[in-house]
Amino acid sequence: MAAGVIFATTGHAAFADSKKNFATSGMASYYGYGGRTANGERHNAQAMTAAHRSLPFGTKVRVTNETNGKSVVLRINDRGPFVRGRIIDVSTAAADTLGFRKRGVAKVSLAVVD
Repeated sequence: MAAGVIFATTGHAAFADSKKNFATSGMASYYGYGGRTANGERHNAQAMTAAHRSLPFGTKVRVTNETNGKSVVLRINDRGPFVRGRIIDVSTAAADTLGFRKRGVAKVSLAVVD
């Protein structure tokens, strides 16, 4: 049995002490709006931030576009994506850096970094 704090959101859970080993791949999208994020911050489309369903707020993840090899480190500050088949929503600036803003979605890999 794993020990540690469980973070649960929208039916998914992540163990705080196992997040260092977290890695996955799937589809990413981007978003930009003027509202508040799930952790209470005002959303900033130019910040290097992202939304994930279960990783704790403040977690830093390296997101790599599997098509072009571009990567960026983002801070989780919101919940989502809420579209089936997507694993992360990144800020507009992150989508620019990763090279998929024009397309809207990309196949990416995620890994938690220190």
